[in-house]
Amino acid sequence: MMLELKSPQLLTDTELLAHIEGALTQVIATRSLAAKLKEATQYALLGGGKRVRPLLCLHCCAAANGNMDHAMPAAVAIEMIHAFSLVHDDLPALDNDDLRRGRATTHVAFGEALAILAGDALLSIAFEQALSCVIGAAHIAHELASATTEMISGQVLDTLGGFPKDFNPAQQLELIHRQKTGALIRAACRMGAFAAAANADTLDRLTRWGETMGLMFQVVDDILDETQSSQHLGKSAGKDAAQGKMTYPKIHGLAWSRDHVKELLEHSEQLLKPLGAPAQPLRTMAQALATRTK
Repeated sequence: MMLELKSPQLLTDTELLAHIEGALTQVIATRSLAAKLKEATQYALLGGGKRVRPLLCLHCCAAANGNMDHAMPAAVAIEMIHAFSLVHDDLPALDNDDLRRGRATTHVAFGEALAILAGDALLSIAFEQALSCVIGAAHIAHELASATTEMISGQVLDTLGGFPKDFNPAQQLELIHRQKTGALIRAACRMGAFAAAANADTLDRLTRWGETMGLMFQVVDDILDETQSSQHLGKSAGKDAAQGKMTYPKIHGLAWSRDHVKELLEHSEQLLKPLGAPAQPLRTMAQALATRTK
């Protein structure tokens, strides 16, 4: 779905979200899939969500003075990987969740076998999309593959453990979330930069900004999991604590966690300063992610 606009920073996030939804819908609608698989895949991919990762991808392309059209397949790809991870993470063998985005998880709605296969389909179609980028396709696909592997490794650590022996709980927690949550957020930023053929300095800044956002996103998530209801969040609240999993409030306390969010937000602003006005949407997103309530 083409945006047909060379100054993407002029679009509001509401307008961008409409383009993202259209692109996601079109990707699945045009695939020749078994009817049940198409239905389950659409359910998993199009059932709402903040679309943080594709928005980051598009805004990072704009911050690097690129054309958002060139980043849209990458944006679609990163969201499909995210959706795949949620479908599989919710399965009984892993987190065993029955609520996602305010409705039944995919395996509850369609059964475990079809949920697994829908996740697999999202994974493979994502790489088709990444490789269709007209600029930086090889770098974008490599980044997506690397981040996906890192995310899976983080899920293993979170679910089954296996940390280096000398890691204390705080180090274990940071390692989990730099991989499980942070890897895809960092990749979204780098993929957008690759789609803009960004120079080395811009790529480095957007990489470090993405790492900062990934960590901040998870700290906020942990705070909300402890302070908000399942009804408000649209997913099971308090489950990590109930399962004995490590969270930032559990390891560091709520006050420290909230202060750390502020520190990460300030650091993100310093990283974006040299990028000037084209990076303003990223500043706005950072503020929204730091203060979100769900």
